Amino acid sequence: MWYATNMMNRVILASFLLAGVARCYDYDEVLRLSLMFYEAQRSGHLPVNNRIPWRADSATTDKGQNGEDLSGGYYDAGDFVKFGFTMASTTTILAWGYLSYKDAYEEVNEWENALGSIRWAAEYFIKCHVSDYEFYGQVGDFSLDQGFWGRPEDMNMSRPSYKIDKNRPGSDLAGETSAALSAVSMVFTKIDSNFSASCLSHAKQLYMFATQYRGLYHDAIKGAAQYYESTDYGDELTWAAAWLYKATKESQYLDDAEYMYMKYRLKERPNEFYYNKKVAGVQALLAELTNQSEYTEAIQNFCDYNLYVQKKTPKGLLYIEKSGTLCHAANIVFLCLQAADIGIMSAQYRAFAKYQIDYILGDGGQSYVVGFGKNYPLQPHHAASSCLDRPAPCDWEAYRSPKPNPQVLYGALVSGPDENDNYKDLREEYIYNEVTLDYNAGFQSAVAGLKQLELRASRHKAMMDANGLQLSSNATDA
Repeated sequence: MWYATNMMNRVILASFLLAGVARCYDYDEVLRLSLMFYEAQRSGHLPVNNRIPWRADSATTDKGQNGEDLSGGYYDAGDFVKFGFTMASTTTILAWGYLSYKDAYEEVNEWENALGSIRWAAEYFIKCHVSDYEFYGQVGDFSLDQGFWGRPEDMNMSRPSYKIDKNRPGSDLAGETSAALSAVSMVFTKIDSNFSASCLSHAKQLYMFATQYRGLYHDAIKGAAQYYESTDYGDELTWAAAWLYKATKESQYLDDAEYMYMKYRLKERPNEFYYNKKVAGVQALLAELTNQSEYTEAIQNFCDYNLYVQKKTPKGLLYIEKSGTLCHAANIVFLCLQAADIGIMSAQYRAFAKYQIDYILGDGGQSYVVGFGKNYPLQPHHAASSCLDRPAPCDWEAYRSPKPNPQVLYGALVSGPDENDNYKDLREEYIYNEVTLDYNAGFQSAVAGLKQLELRASRHKAMMDANGLQLSSNATDA
């Protein structure tokens, strides 16, 4: 394990612990805004309670190769391709956060919106799973999409669909979607039993597809390799098995997960956790499910490494790579909050998480969440929000405009600063101002975790105050 063995590491740890008594941010508002970002990314027929006034129905005729209805789901980023791999990864992490921190969402009156956000994705995945061994993993062609800058409601380009099947399998895509649907099924168990059962049925079928027909999804869906390459599928298969065990408590899935954990050598310490690297997530989930030292030590190694050793910016932000700087940091601290919840280095990891999230919300010099705080990004790299209200035209002139985006993309987490805390709020600088589905997932779930800790502390204080009053009353009576 990694430990603080020198003065620098002790200073780092002290700064994280002091963050617990530093300024407080409105996590309630952050959760509300992040959920609005997901609503702004919706594709298909929007619900009657749509809260994004500058969005309307779009891509309602998305179809599979045999005419299957593939409307719905989420646009991936500032463009209008629907990438199933990252959408599924996003959904798994959001559902995990909902399962872990339900009280936080209920406290801020966002539970219904939270349910709607993951149901929107799950219903789309069920549409895409057109038969036991066929799953549509992408709608839209990125090369065609990149030639268009405007509103999704105004798209007129071809939107081809791409799938995996027996002849062109994608164990990573099928496995991740299985995990997502398992997690969603648990969220809806007591809310909508029929929908929960449907999600779990598809999760089991997709897991069977993933294990029986092996392959990388981008070998079947060629366009995905350039943007969301998958380098392995062993982590997704293990991830899927672990989530199925969590959802069903059927021992065969835990047996599968533990076998594949060894087969694919997942016990080694990874450096990151994101859509292409699930190993740390597998370690955290198996630690929760089994409490075995093999897994608890693995996730502690991961968190300790990131707390004490991993590169950080001068202001203390975890730095993995420039693309999605803030997403990487948020994903890691979400996992470390999960570790803290099962009793691993709880005080240290929670302070670490607060430090990183509060950097994102303003401690780093500005807010990196659109619409939150006094100094937030004004030009996120996002086509639809760069457009004026309809019916005004929107094209590449909007992209080149030096003005702030006319529509506020509330809740979107931008890619973030570089390794020296430098940041450029420019639309064309996508390396700083890109927004994506997966950027917000671990971030939102970590914020929910911090909100739940605040709620727990508040309840504890109220209980102590009440006990103090009772003791005082008893003394007076005596």
